[in-house]
Amino acid sequence: MSTDNRDKDAGKTDKPIETPLIKPVKTGVLSNLRSSFLAGIVVIAPIGITVALIYWFVTGPMERLDRFVKNILPAGDSYVETITRAIPGFGVLVAIIAIVLLGAFAKNFLGRALIKIGEDLLDSMPIVRTLYRFFKNVFETALQQSERSFKEVVLIEYPRQGIWVLAFVISETKGEVKHALQNAEDTMISLFVPTVPNPTSGFLLFSPRSSLKSLSMSVEDAAKLVFSMGLVAPEFSTPEQAIQKLEAVAETARRDKKARLPIFGGRSE
Repeated sequence: MSTDNRDKDAGKTDKPIETPLIKPVKTGVLSNLRSSFLAGIVVIAPIGITVALIYWFVTGPMERLDRFVKNILPAGDSYVETITRAIPGFGVLVAIIAIVLLGAFAKNFLGRALIKIGEDLLDSMPIVRTLYRFFKNVFETALQQSERSFKEVVLIEYPRQGIWVLAFVISETKGEVKHALQNAEDTMISLFVPTVPNPTSGFLLFSPRSSLKSLSMSVEDAAKLVFSMGLVAPEFSTPEQAIQKLEAVAETARRDKKARLPIFGGRSE
């Protein structure tokens, strides 16, 4: 092999081979059909599941409650009884009114005394008292309006420093846990850290307020983020971007107003 040929071969090997960093994906008919099918699933699945759940709730538990209340109502005038039984949801309405009246009765002195007697009776039953206390605590926690339960979304470093997870603020730490941590320099906060993609399970954490990063997103948006495993992120704009959007909207409205002036007999500037 001559010297010139060796030089040419060396030049060829030394020259870097240029390859694109991202190869373009060739889309075919099947690929387009697959993407369209998945897009259709994304659209129809939430609507179908929501309609199915509402239909099941209305035709299942609500219908059984309506039928049960209508059957236990005292028999009266045949004409009135026929009308009330023919009205859909009349039994549910009666049940709601009865629950409201029971709640109003439970808030006065006599009602509290009778409820205390009933709770003492349930506490004397070994298995029943465990179930009653459990469900009572669940409903009192879920329906209590005085606390800021699940009203704030924060970030906390968990399970180690440098890794952040979403958490829901329950309230300030109370009871024996608060007493055990009373020497802490900062206010201790009770947090619920949900698991992904099932937020019904998770971890109860107690953390200083200073260790949390507050977020402006709502609890619903945070739940969507957890359900979707981080794929559905809520829309967010920095203060600068929000100002720019407001200025753009104001400028568009100003232009539209100028364009509409001649239609109503005004003069354009």
